[in-house]
Amino acid sequence: MDFKPLITLLAIVNPLAIVPFFIHYTQGFSRAQRQRTILVSSTAAFIVIAASALLGLQILEFFGISLASFQVGGGMLLLTSALSMLNAQPAEARANADEVHDAEAKAAVGASIAVVPLTIPLLTGPATMSTVVIYAEKAKNFAQLGTLVSYGVVIALATALCFSLATPIARVLGKTGINVMTRLMGLILAALAVEVMADGLHKLFPVLTGH
Repeated sequence: MDFKPLITLLAIVNPLAIVPFFIHYTQGFSRAQRQRTILVSSTAAFIVIAASALLGLQILEFFGISLASFQVGGGMLLLTSALSMLNAQPAEARANADEVHDAEAKAAVGASIAVVPLTIPLLTGPATMSTVVIYAEKAKNFAQLGTLVSYGVVIALATALCFSLATPIARVLGKTGINVMTRLMGLILAALAVEVMADGLHKLFPVLTGH
């Protein structure tokens, strides 16, 4: 298991791009509420990644979906996310108007918005889950699967770090800096998405490999 899954996950989750959302939703929170939100959101992100790694393939098998088909579909989803990022939009920012309004209402009364919408769908959503499942299939033994799960810990720590330093990050990078980082991650993700789709297409249509 190389570092490609970790790079892909960092590009998709991209907690830097979610910093403005975190600041917006927690602006009325006390220090304790903000720290609890950081803890819950980062832990939830790890749980989503770990569950996808450990249970994703079983779910595909239950529904009778081939991994090759899932790779093509997941690759298309990754490419869509990459295009959003190239337009300086977070890859997983798919919260609709009702979810945003609900989150603002929760924030106003001090309720936790850590899981919805911060973790799902802003940090981890379908593209993240698809990526983890695709790389879980490539794990040849329990150690490699454990490595993939451990990458979830890295994502959780990166999320906690970015949210903890949200105010200075926003001050130093500004909107332009965050947009540049998001576009760079989007470019990397686009290349990885094409690779995932190509692998799936080769499995579905062996003639494409020339054999």
